[in-house]
Amino acid sequence: MLELRHISYAAADEDGEKEILNDISLAVSERFVAITGPNGGGKSTLARIIAGIIKPTSGSIILDGEDITGLGVTERARKGISFAFQQPVRFKGITVYDLLRLASGRKLTVGEACDYLSRVGMCARDYVNREVNASLSGGELKRIEIATILARGTKLSIFDEPEAGIDLWSFSNLINVFEKMYEEINGSILIISHQERILEIADKIVVIAAGRISEQGPKDEILPRLMGGAGACGRLAAV
Repeated sequence: MLELRHISYAAADEDGEKEILNDISLAVSERFVAITGPNGGGKSTLARIIAGIIKPTSGSIILDGEDITGLGVTERARKGISFAFQQPVRFKGITVYDLLRLASGRKLTVGEACDYLSRVGMCARDYVNREVNASLSGGELKRIEIATILARGTKLSIFDEPEAGIDLWSFSNLINVFEKMYEEINGSILIISHQERILEIADKIVVIAAGRISEQGPKDEILPRLMGGAGACGRLAAV
């Protein structure tokens, strides 16, 4: 289980310091937790703090009873945290198979790599030897990134707005992938998203606005309120 205890974060700007997050306390034990809220509310900053990309100004992060606040991104990855960026990285000269093998941290067979690709709805023979470069679409890259996270088999998988930059067809396929991932994962999925269709498959929804948690609870309690007053939450997109 992941616990955030009184997390705050301030970033330097031309006027001194700007408060981005203020006293965030949150427990993630459910299989699928969605974080939503207005743009600029601090959601992506929180995801990067959990992954270890940036450090909080104050507060602590506990993973399965261990304080990991002082650990960097590499150490947290070894502890079982995966992070998927809004825009997946393209690796010229590296094949999809190479990427999956590196992600798994073991001698992955081609057959095993193909299985991970199949699990995210990709025809393995068309992709396993492709380079992870500009020839792949945004939707393809997102699904390959999810396949690498499946290959890692981590305790906590974090996705920062996975719908960003992909078309409607790719988004529909992405939803199917997350639904299947929900059934198969042994840990927790944490997704930053505005999309109603992603929120609908969450167990728990957390709303962050102006750097604070404004509400959190089971999807059946929170989602109807968000849909009843989407303007208060910024934008909820029903794609």
